[in-house]
Amino acid sequence: MEEHPVRTWWQALRRTVSGPDFPPARPPLERWPRLARYARPVGVLAVLGLFAATLAAETDRRLPGVVAILFAGLTVAPLLALPRRPLLAWRLTIVALVTCTFNAPPGEAWPWNPVLVLGSLLVLVVAAVRVDRPVLVWVGLITLVPVVALIRPSHRVGVVVLVLALLVLGDLVRGNRSSRRALAAQTELSEREKERRAVLEERTRIARELHDVVAHHMSMIAVQAETAPYRLGDLPEPARAEFAAVAGSAREALTDMRRLLGVLRSESAGPQTAPQPGLADLPAMVEAARRAGLTVTLDAPAPAGDTPAPVGLAAYRIVQEGLANAARHAAGAAVRVTVRPGPRALSVRVENTAGPEGPRAVERGAGHGLTGMRERARALSGTFAAGPTGDGGYAIVAELPCDGEDGDR
Repeated sequence: MEEHPVRTWWQALRRTVSGPDFPPARPPLERWPRLARYARPVGVLAVLGLFAATLAAETDRRLPGVVAILFAGLTVAPLLALPRRPLLAWRLTIVALVTCTFNAPPGEAWPWNPVLVLGSLLVLVVAAVRVDRPVLVWVGLITLVPVVALIRPSHRVGVVVLVLALLVLGDLVRGNRSSRRALAAQTELSEREKERRAVLEERTRIARELHDVVAHHMSMIAVQAETAPYRLGDLPEPARAEFAAVAGSAREALTDMRRLLGVLRSESAGPQTAPQPGLADLPAMVEAARRAGLTVTLDAPAPAGDTPAPVGLAAYRIVQEGLANAARHAAGAAVRVTVRPGPRALSVRVENTAGPEGPRAVERGAGHGLTGMRERARALSGTFAAGPTGDGGYAIVAELPCDGEDGDR
């Protein structure tokens, strides 16, 4: 709902007179760090010098000492508040313009001392640069009141034109600074958008490659496994069950692949709400491995409810990769999966005996299985080790902390 103009100008007047100030976006001294160490002592000396000059000028007007000190204080007070509170400095300037007018020499064009005149013009320019336009209009109108009322008629037009010119100049500077800030913000936003689009394009390219290569081959495996019993004629029941297990595993891999492709293609990957596998899913995975022909023994107690989800997921993936490696590198070997929850860590061990073809060879750059398991363990501040055993087999051992930084109970 658009606000009424009268209400807008009334609120601007209230802020001009007694509202909050317009502090700078950052402290002025931060713009010139080399000068910051000298700014305070130089500023103090400058204020003291202006105070002394004003005091001397007011004394020449034959004012009492206390009044001269008061007028000198009113003259320099706006300059002290100007860097951080320009609206307060302007208010003090108006008070000084209205007050410091006693015993002015009759031949002068205005009743104020030169320091107050120059300081008032400086305050007016800085305030015009800082405040918004409705407040600036009220600042100009209120400033013109003592100018028109106290300056000689022969000098009013020139002084009024000077005041208006300073206000317009300050407004132009403020608009220019606002435009530059808006341009900088838009440039930063454009850079972020370019980075986001580059990431999205790369993710889309990866998803396309996965779909065109991996998903295609997995589909062919599933189709061949499902149609094998019909193409090969009479097959014994164990062989049919084996083909059915291969087809099921391929279909499950395709489902996971489609889920991964959906995440990669999405413009903003939000939190994944689908349940992730954990310790409770280990028996089902071991049973699937048995149907695929592995001789697997699972030694794991019933999962406790206080095991952190990241730890359970990491243990599941490590066992999954360990079984896949055993099937790939030691076909026909017996595999034993041991999961032992401890007071501070979950121990996972996947060990296989030597296969019929001899000791299992260590992976040498053929894949990323061991690297992925090691990264999962280290992500939880755990440990990971893999290597051959004394009897020609191979063992994978991981310790996953349950109370560390990444796995708080």
